[in-house]
Amino acid sequence: MNQKIKDIQPSILYYGTPVILLSTLNEDGSTNLSPLSSSWALGDCIVLGVSTGGKAFENMQRQKQCVINVPDPSLWRHVEKLASFTGKQPVPEEKKRLGFKYLKEKFAASGLTPAASHSVNPDRITECPIQVEAEAANIRIPEHSPFFAVIETKVLHVHAHERIIKGENHIDPEKWSPLIYNFRHYFGLGSELGKTFRA
Repeated sequence: MNQKIKDIQPSILYYGTPVILLSTLNEDGSTNLSPLSSSWALGDCIVLGVSTGGKAFENMQRQKQCVINVPDPSLWRHVEKLASFTGKQPVPEEKKRLGFKYLKEKFAASGLTPAASHSVNPDRITECPIQVEAEAANIRIPEHSPFFAVIETKVLHVHAHERIIKGENHIDPEKWSPLIYNFRHYFGLGSELGKTFRA
């Protein structure tokens, strides 16, 4: 079947990537949570796309440790509870224009539970089926897109809920389903679950 193709200029290109909740350490030792939709993994390297205007970037520059918490579709409402907040104060002007507000206590706001990490200082998120402790190996800001940083992290420690583990060290793809961010709408590996406040 022939498809007609048209050139377009979409405002965003979140064409279907797993959501992560990035834990980073604030100056006072508390944990900041940031929803992200740009990441990919290769071996023991997970690459993150992080806004340079947010608290996660500031924390990663200072401390270089994080936890990459990967929620399943059942947690989309918890993720969305965090979507309109930033841990940065004062709120950057651009974020203010987009409707973001400052919030420090993100665990309380999201209804998620902190758990101590083994290799890094930021807390993990108990409810996330996959939790990856990591450290930044390289942080760079692309010249053509200075509003985002590309952070290459090295995996230090991986935690997984027992129900999704196959054998000793494998994730069972029949039991694991990531929460997918698809053009600002939330999906599992199936039907739509809801949409973000910016959709």
